[in-house]
Amino acid sequence: MSGSSAVSGAAPCRFAHYFVICGIDTETGLEPDELAALYQWLEADRQGRDPDAAATGENFEQSPLRRTFKSKVLAHYPENVEWNPFDQDAVNMLCMPKGLSFRTQADPREPQFHSFIITKEDGSRTYGFVHTFYEEVTSAQICSAMQTLYQMHNAEHGSANAPSSSSSSSSSMDSLASSLDEADSPASSSRGAGGYDSSRDTLYVSKALCLITPMPFMHACRRFLSQLHRAVTGTTAPPLPLESYVHNILYEVPLPAPGRSLKFHGVYEPIVCQRPGLGELPLADFPLGEAFNLLGVENLVQVFTCTLLEMQILLYSQDYQRLMTVAEGITTLLFPFQWQHVYVPILPASLLHFLDAPVPYLMGLQSKEGTDRSKLELPQEANLCFVDIDNHYIELPEDFPQFPNKTEFIQELSEVLLSFGLSANTGAPPRTRSSPGSTPSTPGRERKAVALRELEDDGRNGNLAGEELAVLELLQGNATLERLQALTKRTGVTVARVEALRAGVKCQGTEGQGGRTAAEEDELKNAKLNVQLREVFASRFTTMFADFEAFVIQSAPDLESWLTNREQMHNFDKASFLSDQPEPYLPFLSHFIETQMFATFIDNKIMSQWEEKEPLLRVFDARIDKARLYNVRAPNLRSSSYQRCSILKESAQTIEQRLMKIDHTAIHPHLLDMKIGQGKYEQGFFPKLQADVLNTGPTNNKWSHRTATAQRRKDRHRQQTEHLTLDNDLKEKYMQEARSLGKSLRQPKLSDLSPAVIAQTNWKFVEGLLKECRMKTKRMLVAKMGREAVELGHSEANITGLEENTLIASLCDLLERIWSHGLQVKQGKSALWSHLLHYQAREERLEQQQAESPVPHVPERRKSESCIALPTLRVSCIQDMRHIQMMSEIKTDVGRARAWIRLSLEKKLLSQHLKQLLSRQVLTKKLYKRYAFLRCEEEKEQFLFHLLSLNAVDYFCFTSVFTTIMIPYRVVIIPIKKLSNAMTTSNPWVCVSGELGDSGIMQIPKNVLEMTFDCQNLGKLTTVQLGHDNAGLLAKWLVDCVMVRNEITGHTYRFPCGRWLGKGVDDGSLERVLIGELVLPSTEEDSGRGCRTPPLQRSPSQIRRISITSLSGRGNKPTSAQIQEAIGEVVNTIVKHFHKPEKERGSLTVLLCGENSLVTALEQFFHHGFRSARLFQKTVFVWDFVEKAVAYMETADQMGDLQETTEPLGMTCQSLCRYVNAINSTSRSIGKDGKFQLLVCLGARDRLLPQWLPLLVECPVIQQMYEDTALLRDRTTVNALIGVLETLHDFPITLEASLVKGIDL
Repeated sequence: MSGSSAVSGAAPCRFAHYFVICGIDTETGLEPDELAALYQWLEADRQGRDPDAAATGENFEQSPLRRTFKSKVLAHYPENVEWNPFDQDAVNMLCMPKGLSFRTQADPREPQFHSFIITKEDGSRTYGFVHTFYEEVTSAQICSAMQTLYQMHNAEHGSANAPSSSSSSSSSMDSLASSLDEADSPASSSRGAGGYDSSRDTLYVSKALCLITPMPFMHACRRFLSQLHRAVTGTTAPPLPLESYVHNILYEVPLPAPGRSLKFHGVYEPIVCQRPGLGELPLADFPLGEAFNLLGVENLVQVFTCTLLEMQILLYSQDYQRLMTVAEGITTLLFPFQWQHVYVPILPASLLHFLDAPVPYLMGLQSKEGTDRSKLELPQEANLCFVDIDNHYIELPEDFPQFPNKTEFIQELSEVLLSFGLSANTGAPPRTRSSPGSTPSTPGRERKAVALRELEDDGRNGNLAGEELAVLELLQGNATLERLQALTKRTGVTVARVEALRAGVKCQGTEGQGGRTAAEEDELKNAKLNVQLREVFASRFTTMFADFEAFVIQSAPDLESWLTNREQMHNFDKASFLSDQPEPYLPFLSHFIETQMFATFIDNKIMSQWEEKEPLLRVFDARIDKARLYNVRAPNLRSSSYQRCSILKESAQTIEQRLMKIDHTAIHPHLLDMKIGQGKYEQGFFPKLQADVLNTGPTNNKWSHRTATAQRRKDRHRQQTEHLTLDNDLKEKYMQEARSLGKSLRQPKLSDLSPAVIAQTNWKFVEGLLKECRMKTKRMLVAKMGREAVELGHSEANITGLEENTLIASLCDLLERIWSHGLQVKQGKSALWSHLLHYQAREERLEQQQAESPVPHVPERRKSESCIALPTLRVSCIQDMRHIQMMSEIKTDVGRARAWIRLSLEKKLLSQHLKQLLSRQVLTKKLYKRYAFLRCEEEKEQFLFHLLSLNAVDYFCFTSVFTTIMIPYRVVIIPIKKLSNAMTTSNPWVCVSGELGDSGIMQIPKNVLEMTFDCQNLGKLTTVQLGHDNAGLLAKWLVDCVMVRNEITGHTYRFPCGRWLGKGVDDGSLERVLIGELVLPSTEEDSGRGCRTPPLQRSPSQIRRISITSLSGRGNKPTSAQIQEAIGEVVNTIVKHFHKPEKERGSLTVLLCGENSLVTALEQFFHHGFRSARLFQKTVFVWDFVEKAVAYMETADQMGDLQETTEPLGMTCQSLCRYVNAINSTSRSIGKDGKFQLLVCLGARDRLLPQWLPLLVECPVIQQMYEDTALLRDRTTVNALIGVLETLHDFPITLEASLVKGIDL
């Protein structure tokens, strides 16, 4: 994928950098594989045994033919290439990831091909292509050593015992190891008893030929190596000594120039390769069709989505080449993005501890035949996508967003595959982690040929058509297949795949159309299929990110200041970008724009102002510009309709034309200046090549000269620019730091694997995790704080709830990764939940012991009876766990851990709980290795400190997600003691409502002021209805407030009242609707009674109520200006409320009826200049005025006075009378203020308030009840008020059920 970057600038134009031969070193003989020994050392260290004792003992468990022995790099040419130094250990390990393997004449010995990749620190890549074959062992010393090993093995085991693999224990690494020790070949069991006997058996050992190249020309390298091997096994010697061919490919074959094709010569046939032009998708030669065929289209798209979201992806297959094909296939499809994390498509057995890495990774693990997925215990699975390539099935992480337009996308890909004659099966349905179910294990019947092994029922339903199956069954046990394979060996094509069998039975070895061999036809088909599939993926990104540039924030004046401040900078306006996207894309996009690959992509875009564009970005930008020319994307900006790729045909034609018309032919292999007699041909043996002729290339080569002059030009240019810009090394350092915020590790250093290096790698991980934690908590705070500050504006539209959810999900993922770093023994899928369970078990044991031991009972000091308040809620990590364990909705450990994190975050206890968990050091030591993050004291402290910063903001991430669970609530009613009897003879009742529903009416036992009830999650609480039936003598009741607490999250709400409930007192109300406010937790002592910090939303308090109703001229009446201002502010707040995204709005009830609400403001307006109570001897309420006005209108209507008025006015008049009468005739005993409140709310809802006002103003009753100076009698003021109220008509005002209960309108 980033092959292009590997060849930029200084890398000269040679097709291949090295030719390498790996195999057995006859000098040193049989050595056990030291990496296997290191591996045993690590295992022993982990299990607390003496590591040194473990590493020395040989592994007598396994039969000698199944053990791994050390392979060596026997030769590599040239010695060194300055721009790509030879890494002997890495190459040896990847050429023979399992070390040497031995066979006898009884075993199958087909040659194998695989590729590998080496990723350097700067992210550039080198590719290796390996042809492995078996060569007869001629060294008597080695044969006798093998014989001796067999005798020792048989003596140890008794000859009858067949070899058994080490029993798998609960430990993750042990079971991994045992699965890796399983049989290498199906025939191994038959050897168990007899084994190897040098007198009757021929011994063979594996040898590998490898080409190391800067670009992934897989097909060309494969064909070159197989021809080279054929030259050795053929009955006649090759035309030239082998040195000629190796020298030719190393020194005389150039890399094809961009957009050109190249032909060079192998031993028997010419080989053609082509390289895409600068405006095309970069080179990718691994057969994508095969990746789709192995996984099925749907599965591949799901794995691709996991890769985009930077999860941990583990590929699993017996075949190294399949691991490479799928890994390279998926990373190729990411264009224009690039995988930024650990990338090891073939993970050697000695590096298994790398699966412990707490970072996103894409790794491939070789499985052994007959091993079952269920045996494979992996260190962490919470965020793992497991891909079983051979059984065509995948396991996905929980809660995972789908790729946009997935169905249409899969449809388009299937059509491309079908057009090439490939079946577009969809693969076995992916399993998510939650569904238990073991992998379909393949029955291990022996097979005659590789091709037939593909035919087992492979988890994809009906992937082969009946006839093809019949053809292949016919071939089974038939001489045709043997002949075919013999033919294959001669033509250098391997029939490893069913498709090749399908396509090839007819035309194998014959000339195809246009004089091309079948192999070339196949290669052309592959190249065309590759490019078409890639174009479909690329076109998805071109449509999804067509406008990304508009949201890039260019804030730095020059490169230097940008690089130095990279971490503090905000480079991309995520909120605006998301608000511009179609709704269905959001779940995926909100996660994707948080990834490292997206951040790097944006960084590259910003840096392109100062330096040359990164190649992938250059191609992508050109495509976007082209799309803009043809299609102005303004009107359908937010449409989520699927746009198909329009350039499939032309992209395939480009490739075909390049392969038809060869642009460049390399020099033919020729005789070299060699000593006569060396390189003698001996059939079946690869000769020792002459190093002197292969270590230096020709000096007169025209293209090597071309590179040299280009290089000189580049050097001059660099010297000129160097004093203008940053020093390059420094810049590279900044770049690395800027890009890799804790992600710098691309690939484990394969060469040096001492325990010290492993410790250092883990140290890098620890630093990376801490950095990531700092970044994530900061993002969460900024997102939340920013939102609370910016109350309005397009940038907030439609997104914040989603964004918050994404950030919290990524925090959960980070915590899982931290908890699974350096784990001793894995239990369950979630490392965090497993730790919590251990902790819970310990604490509960301690509690039990304390309960059993007699403790002197200290009487608890109760608060004095006079103070009724909520009892304090105990803060306990275990209590929160129990709440989660009680939730039957959550089925998996990963789900429980996530719910527990959300609950702790909502309660602002996350940091405190984790600190408590980690304070049990004995437990942490038992569960974690010495290098684990959780055992690095200083980092752990900083990590908890970062989490503590999240307490600065309010999250409702538990309440809002688990909406169906049952929650216990506690209600306390606090009367005002001084003024009323705390006791009442009536029967009180209460009903609690929230954003998600209400509790229904609940009777409160007499004289009990506290009760608890269980109810389905009500969400954030909004109102409480409180009332009584007025029975008995002491039926009046003066209530200060009602407190309600959610007993799981601890959220406490206060519902102020400050009024009487009773007939003949106050406004005669027997029930009141109280509006809630969230109480911010203060000191323990204070938590029951309100709080000191100002609450978020206040609702009518006792002071306000009494001052307005009694209007006892205490000089604190608001002035007319203040009243008008208050109304303006209230209406403004309601308008803002509707401009927020729906999930962010909070409670409208508070804005209509709380403190500083529409009702209060209008009450003040109506109270202004209201004739005071002195004249009438009893308090008069605004409702009395409304009732009198309505009575007047009704009589006037009967007298016919209103007949003359215009029609609409008559209608309005009728509506006002109808509403007032409906409110008066309700069965509810709400008082006069309650009725006025109801009238205002209904009028606002039905958009009638501005029409009613003129009626009330015109009514003669106003003169008796209002002073001349009253606002209500001032025409201009009333007209202004009507204008303000009319602005609410644009919004759909819905009223809570608790407000309008019993009103029939």
